[in-house]
This record gives sequence, C-alpha cells and structure tokens, in this order.
Amino acid sequence: MKRNPKEVETTHRSMSRRALLLGGIQLVFAGGLAARMRYLQVDQADQFRLLAEENRINIRLLPPARGEIFDRNGFSLAHNSPSYRVTVVPEDAGDIGEVIEKLSQLISLDPEDIERALAEMRRSPPFLPITLADQLSWEEISKVAVNAPALPGITTEVGLTRVYPQLGDFAHVVGYVGPVSDYDLGKLETPDPILRIPRFQIGKVGFEAKREDSLRGSAGTKRVEVNATGRVMRELSRKEGQAGTDMQLTLDAELQNYVQARLGRESAAAVIVDCKNGDLRAIASAPSFDPNLFVRGISVADYRLLTEDPYRPLANKSVQGTYPPGSTFKMVAALAALEEGLIGPEDTVWCPGHLEVSGRRFHCWKRAGHGHVDLNTSLKQSCDVYYYDLAIKVGIDKISAMANRLGLGIRHDLPMSAVARGLAPNRDWKSRVHGQDWLVGDTVNVSIGQGFMLASPLQLAVMTARIATGRSITPRLVKSIDGIEQESGEGLSLGLGENNLRMVRRGMYSVSNDRRGTGYRARIIAEDMRMAGKSGTSQVRNITAAERAAGVIRNEDLPWERRDHALYVCYAPYDNPRYAVAVVVEHGGGGSKAAAPIARDVMLQALYNGTPPLAAYPKGDRSRIKAQQERLERERIRPQQGRSSDRA
Repeated sequence: MKRNPKEVETTHRSMSRRALLLGGIQLVFAGGLAARMRYLQVDQADQFRLLAEENRINIRLLPPARGEIFDRNGFSLAHNSPSYRVTVVPEDAGDIGEVIEKLSQLISLDPEDIERALAEMRRSPPFLPITLADQLSWEEISKVAVNAPALPGITTEVGLTRVYPQLGDFAHVVGYVGPVSDYDLGKLETPDPILRIPRFQIGKVGFEAKREDSLRGSAGTKRVEVNATGRVMRELSRKEGQAGTDMQLTLDAELQNYVQARLGRESAAAVIVDCKNGDLRAIASAPSFDPNLFVRGISVADYRLLTEDPYRPLANKSVQGTYPPGSTFKMVAALAALEEGLIGPEDTVWCPGHLEVSGRRFHCWKRAGHGHVDLNTSLKQSCDVYYYDLAIKVGIDKISAMANRLGLGIRHDLPMSAVARGLAPNRDWKSRVHGQDWLVGDTVNVSIGQGFMLASPLQLAVMTARIATGRSITPRLVKSIDGIEQESGEGLSLGLGENNLRMVRRGMYSVSNDRRGTGYRARIIAEDMRMAGKSGTSQVRNITAAERAAGVIRNEDLPWERRDHALYVCYAPYDNPRYAVAVVVEHGGGGSKAAAPIARDVMLQALYNGTPPLAAYPKGDRSRIKAQQERLERERIRPQQGRSSDRA
C-alpha cells in the first residue's frame, strides 16, 4: 500500500528526533565515562600508585644495638653478644608438634620456652617467625642448619643479646633487661613501636631501667616485598638504626668484686664514697644473684630460690634498705648541739647506766654506766646517756635539720631502683603521719639512732664523707656519657664550724685508735692510713624490764631474725680524707664485732688499690688476715677486661 508522502515526512521527522535524543544520551554517558577514567588514571594516578606500593612494600623495624655499660677503668659491666636462635614459621611447619619433636632430638629444648612459644603462636599471625630456642652454641646451631631439609618452617638466625660478664657483682646496680611484657607496655601512654618487636629487651630494674631511653637507641628500618597474604618475598633496602649511648660508671670493678666477696653470704651492704668528688667507688649488697638468668626470662624454680631466701638476694640493701642507724647517728646529734653552742669539749655528763625521762628509764648499753663523760669519751665509748641528756637540750627539730644537712632523710638522685629517702623525723612529721604530738621520749630515742630514725648504707656513707670534708658531698654514679665527663659531686662548704667538725672527727679517731675505743680491734696501724670511725648497733626488738632484770639475752642466743643490726662508718686517711665507708650487717649483732672488720678491710683495699700489705694490720690479726686474703683470692671470680665490639 502506497503511503501518503505527508505521513512519511512526519514519521521521518519523529525518528530523527528520537535518534538525536538517544545519540545525545549515549554521548553524555560516554563523555562521563571518559572523564571518570581520566580522573582515575591521570588526576588520581599518584594516590593509587601509592596504595598499590603500600600493598606490595612493607616497612619493618630493625632493633638497634643497646648501649654498653663500663666501670671507671673500662671493664665491661653490660655488653651485647651474638646470640644464635632457632625460629619457626607456623604456616610453613605444618604439624608443629612433630617439628618440635624432631628439633628436640638435635638440641635441648626448655619446656618453659616451648610453652611460651606456643602461647605466642596462638596470638600471632601464622606467617610471623616465633623463637623456639635462644642463646644456642655454634655446635647446636650447626646441627639444626645441617638438618634443615627435614625441619619444615625452621630457620636459624643470629642476633644480639645482653650479657653481664661480672655476674652478681653489679646485679643490684646495673640491673638487667628482659623481654617486653604487657605490663611494661601498659605503663606507657604512647609506647615506642620498637617495643612490639617479638622478644625485644628493655631494662627491667636498676641502671638498665633508669637509663632505658638513652641505652635503647633508635630503630632502623628495612623495606621488604610481601605477597597478598603478608608473607615476605624479598628485602629491598635496609637502614640501620642508631646504637644506644655508652655509659661509664664511677664504680671500680676490681674493688666492687672484692667488697662483694668480703661480704660473702652475710645479709649485708657496703658503700664506698670518694671524698674528693662524691664518686661511688663500690656499692655492694649481699647476697647477690646472676642477672643473666633474667635476660631471657627466669625459670620458676630459679625465681623461687631467690624469693624464698631469708637473706633477700633480690633486695638492694645498699640504697633500698633503711635501718635505725644506732650509735653511728651520734655525730649528728653532737654537731647539732655544738652548732647551737649548747655543749663544749670539756663539758661532762654523769652516766650511771640510765637516765630517767618523764617517768621512763632509758638505759645505756653499759649497765654499770660510764661515769663522767665528755664529748670525746662519749663517741669513743659510745655512751648513750650523754646523748639522751644532749638531745633534751637541743630538741628534735635541730637534730632533724642537722641530719638533713648531712645527707640523712633525703633521697639522693641516683639512676638506681628504689633509692630510699630514709627518715629524719621531727614534730611536724609525727603530727602529719601519725596524728600525734611529739614526745620528749621520741627525741631521746632518736639521739642514739633508734625510734623513728631510719637511714640507708648509702646515706650513712654520704654523712660520713660530709663530716670528713665539711662539704656537701653528693654521690655520683655516672662518670661519663659517650666519653663526656659528668658533673662532679664534690659539693660546696656545709657552713659548719671547723672547730666543731674537728671535735667530732677527733672523737671518731679515738673510736678506732684509742685502746678503749669501740672500734680499736678493727684499726689500721699504717701511720699514713689511720682511720676514724664509729660503730653502731640497732635493736630490732624491745627488751622488756623482766629481761633486763634477769640479764639481756645475748645476740648469739637469739634466732637470726631477732638479732641486732651491726653498723660501722669510717673515713681514711684521718688527716687527708680519701674515702668514706659505711657497712651494715643485718642481724649481725654488735657493730664493732661484725661490721667494723669488714669496713676496715674494704677501706684498705680501696686505699691501696688492691690487696693491702699485712703490715697495715695489727700484728695479732695478720695470720688470720693472710688466710682470709688467700681464701678470697681462691673464691673470687675476677672482673673480665674487654670492650664489646658487637654493634650490629
């Protein structure tokens, strides 16, 4: 049928409009798609390239070499040593139990290490390596390497671990490192990412912990290529980190070694301070322990032995332990009275063996009394009644202020754990802490270093050095940092009257060199090495009136934990003070019997910078001293010289 030309024209116009509309829509869609493709491929190319690179390249941290610690003469106290270890990648190992069984046939595996490794596997991705055994010998690591084809997932590695070559000599000072724990991370607001490296070691106690930030160093980085699951395919580049700072301490390893050996198995502490500059030359606490046990994590059995020992080897008695200073405090009370002008060298006090104060009888250690006593005799024979009378005249606030001035009752700023403040009480302290008024009986007790009064061996050594020099000696532990000498602790003048100091020093000289002095048996007879000292005995129990009437029980007849503490402080040479020493023997009994001989021996060792000649000792002691020197020489594990060069 032939269509009307007019209808054909109308239809053609309608189709043309539709075609144009459809073509326009297609053109807009194609243009938008092209614009989007250009945006993604050109404008956003850098961003997507970065995302792709991040998916392919990972940046991982490299642990730095820890800074090393040395004594004043270059002996290594803590260094890094190559450590061979065996790791396993769980996803490559297949049956972990079977692989561990095969490995145990080649090397000895610690059950606690295996339990720790299995626990670590449960909380870590399966492609991360887990340490199964650490600090292996070359022979052991060789066995594993040779049998590697039969041990799927097992890899041998070499790293650095901390070593303490002096064993227990510096355990309480240097401390030790150990693996980072959840507790360690919880103490930090923003933990350093390096702390999350498996088995990374940080300082746990002692100098290692106090100077952790400097010793740790800063991490390095390595760029590795990983696949889609995160497994490392190859290492692309590496930037080593910055090693930690090396530290040199003021301590003398040879002297420290001797002091530790001389203390032996006593529950005791000794501190030696250089009177010239405040350097701590030795600071020992006994018994000690091997810090190397803690580096990888100490076993339950070994830890139990340390914690259940009644002599408390883990406690640093030299700075952490505080004790009633006993009669070693009498110089403080004497100086307080002298500075106030309340006593003179010729003034005497009658000692009948006790003094009545507020209806209570305070006894002298000598039951029959000392008779008429002046200042020199009061120190030489350690008369208690003289100081009871003196304390009532002076008052507790003046005595407490003098104690602070001489370094007691204040915390000395040393990079060691748990440095104690001690206590030099006064009226305000008792009111604030106990809510009670201060009593005159409290003052009487403090005057002989009992009652509330507490001091550490470190504080007693500082007190002695300040009396010897008249300067505010400040104890110094760090000699240099990366070779840069640190500030001296020689201090300024205390502002005390020189005549007053001279009278107290003369009394201390009489203690050691007068035949009636309490420290005479532990004297030094070498003329140029003469020593001034003071013994002390502090009670740890109350003596009842009934016991006094029947006769006070001797220390030797009491259980060890109820015996008195023994103390001795001294300095030498008397005319030109070089060193000050403080010794405390827990439950040792009398200070002149238990602590004074130790103080004399370590003082001579310091003065002679080695084994002293027998001529420095009294004739009657020489055969015993010779046998003691020979025994200590056999038993001592001498310090090891050498600087570690492992800075990988």
